[in-house]
This record gives sequence, structure tokens and C-alpha cells, in this order.
Amino acid sequence: MSSRKSYRPIRHYQPHPSAQKARRFRIPKWLGVSVALLSVGTISAVGGAMMAVSLNSTPLLHDSLTEEESAVFNNNDPITAGNSLQVPKLTRPVNILVLGMKVLTTDVNDLPPEARNLGYHALVNSFDGLSDTMLLVRFNPHTDQLIVLSLPRDTRTMVQGQMTKLNEANHYGGPALAARSVSDLLGGVEIDRYVRINVQGVEKLIDALGGVTVNVPKDLQYQDDSQHLYINLKAGEQQLDGDKALQFLRFRYDDYGDIGRIQRQQMLMRALVEQALSPKTVARLPKVLSVVQSHVDTNLSIEELLALAGYAANTDAYNTQMLMLPGDFSSSSEFELSYWLPNLGEIDTMVSEYFGYGTRQVAASADPQSLRIAIQDSTGNAIAVDNLVQTLYDSGYYNVYIERPWNSELPFTRVVAQNGDLASAETLQRFLGVGDVRVESTGVLDSDITIQIGRDWLDEYGTSSSL
Repeated sequence: MSSRKSYRPIRHYQPHPSAQKARRFRIPKWLGVSVALLSVGTISAVGGAMMAVSLNSTPLLHDSLTEEESAVFNNNDPITAGNSLQVPKLTRPVNILVLGMKVLTTDVNDLPPEARNLGYHALVNSFDGLSDTMLLVRFNPHTDQLIVLSLPRDTRTMVQGQMTKLNEANHYGGPALAARSVSDLLGGVEIDRYVRINVQGVEKLIDALGGVTVNVPKDLQYQDDSQHLYINLKAGEQQLDGDKALQFLRFRYDDYGDIGRIQRQQMLMRALVEQALSPKTVARLPKVLSVVQSHVDTNLSIEELLALAGYAANTDAYNTQMLMLPGDFSSSSEFELSYWLPNLGEIDTMVSEYFGYGTRQVAASADPQSLRIAIQDSTGNAIAVDNLVQTLYDSGYYNVYIERPWNSELPFTRVVAQNGDLASAETLQRFLGVGDVRVESTGVLDSDITIQIGRDWLDEYGTSSSL
């Protein structure tokens, strides 16, 4: 599945006999959606204008919920506190289900006049149909964390008594059934509110924010004339406008499919969080809010939006942590369709650590011999790579392998907790003495920890010339 290559360091070694056999990858969108929340996050700057509307109103609620559907969400326990002279504050951890919608003309019975007889499957500004991407976003004021859990659309689970794909829940029962299905999958995690956003909204949102700078990890090319979908992006760091960012987000036409797309979504999410919360965003708020209003459906009230916004604006990068649902790809011999098969045991562990109520729970660091550590070099210096491998081996990290290089030089080494094992990543980073830790799933898919070598390691342990 990965393009692993054989590696022989200068000081030869063999894997330790007690090293465990590497397991297939277990993985813990939609980017635009959580960014919509985070963009609305700077709303505190224009809070006075928003106060003209009742704080308890839900002006972005497009589809009314029945009493039974409303009961799915945790409405009885307030999530905010404040008064008319203060921006509301979060009072407890809050879980928001975010659904990214890609609705085509073929998915809708009652088309608007402008979408009829186009001769191709055009995108429609709608919230019906299958959810293209699903996120569970946790705002936790008790730990100062912002947790984003990506839920692969092809996850095989129970939806209304039927074993099917998770993304069908919205089609059969809207956001309420989607929330119930996600809660059941995660062992009863409560869902407080939901947000649905369609792809046109994501494109316009990014344009309203002035674009986003992101590193495209490889050339992305795909063409589908039936949808007028044309993706053509070159590898490398670049500024993406709304259309190009949407190409980056929608591409899933390689060996990794939707899982690789989730990785790219997390890359763009990280970049947007860092860039969208800059002071210059405030000047764009009127345009941003108009985009949100026309393309987002949510049962969040104005007061709740303000509270989430203020919280997100004050969350640092280290405490913004991104996970993927633990599981594995199904094989062609198991099912006719392709599924992501959830690992329920590992899901329980992840939920306990990141979605438990109250203070942060961090498991003890795993035995170094059991960790699968992938190395991606961004420096082009073989001596630095060899020194890292040998250093890890000498310290008991025996399951180490080299992956394809990162496509542009990084100033600082990244220790990526691919499956959310923060304790092991922090232990490893302290041992190396360089770089920083990231809890996200943008590393090598079948690793536990991915070390992306930056210039800081090269300066300490490399050589002045590449070999």
C-alpha cells in the first residue's frame, strides 16, 4: 500500500527479534466545515452587530427538526454562559457533528430552474443526499483542546438497523440520524449540535478568506466530464483560491481513496486554522458571514456560535489535534463494495482519551519495540537520515523504516502521532530534542509515529553536503 523502500544505514543492523510484526494500518472534512466554525470564530470582533439578533435564535437552521429529531442532540445541558455585555463563553465540552455535502443534480428531485437540462451532473446548493465527508469536532474548555475526528464516508456500521456505509445516514434521516449513527459507532458519545455545509460554500468561504497557502504533496490530476470535475494541481507549496482548494479537497482517485483525501483535508485544515485566525480576517467577516448564511445548515444558536468562535480563536496549534477513526480497508474478497472497517477496541481507547468528560487523559507511552516508526526526509541528506535511524535503534525503537521523502524542506522536524498516541510522540520528541509534536493523521498510513525530518535535525546531526 505504501511505497516503502529498502534501507541500509552506514552502521548495519538487523531488526530486534522481539520487535512485533507491523500490523495493517489503523486509522483513528470536512475541512471546510470546521473552518466555517473557526472562521465564524472571529465573530467576537463584530459581536455588537450580532447582538441585534436574539442570542438564542438559530438563523442558520435551514431544515426544521421534529421534536423526536431534536431530542437526538443534547439540548438540555446548556453549553454557554454570559450576559449582554460579554461574548458568551463555553461552560463544558461540546461535540459538533460536521457533515460536508456534495449534492449533484441527479441526487435531487425538485431542481431549481437554473440547474435543469444542463447536460451534466452539476453541483446543487442542497443539504440532502449522502454526506461526502463527516467530522466530529470537540471543543473542550477543560483541557483547552480542539479535537477533530475524521470519520471515513465508507465506514461500515449500523444505520437505522441496516449494516451499510456511514455516509448514508444523512440521506435516510438527515442530521439527526447521522448524529445517532455516529454516537452508536463511538460507543455512546453525545452529539450536542450539527453543522452541514455544501461544497459550493467551502469554495466561496476560502475565497472570502483570501485563499490559503498549503503544500500539495504530489501532483493531483483527474477529469470527470459527467460532473465537469477537473482537478489539475502540481506538487509543492502554493496559494490556493477557492476553486483550487476544492480540487485539493475532492481528489480521492489514487490507491488510498477517501483515506488519502482525509489526510489532505487535515493538511488544509491545519493551514486554514493558522491563517484564518489572523487579524486580516476581521476585514473579511461580512463576506465570510454571507457565505456561511447561504451554504450552512446548523442548529447552533447565535450565542453558541459566538462561544465556539471565541474558544477556537484562542486555541493554539499544539492543542488543535486531528484524528481518524481507527480501522482498516476491507479486501475485495470480503465484500462486494469497498468499506472502511472500524476497529471497535481501538475506537474505545481513542474515545476514552479524547472524548472523555473533564480533564485530559493521556495513556502511558507504548513500548518502543511495538511502535511502527516511519521516517520521511525533507532535507535530502543521507547522513542525517542514517543518524536518526541508528539513534532510534540504539534506544530500543526497532520497527523503523524509510518512506518516500517529503516534497519540500521543512524548517522544523515533525513528530506526527498518526493514530493519536500523544504520549509516545511526546516521549520520542523529548528524546530527539528537536522538532514539535502534531496529533494528526497526515503521516505515513501504516505507522504509529511518522518523523518528518526538518532542517533542525540536519543542522545538529547531518553533514554540509548530501551523499
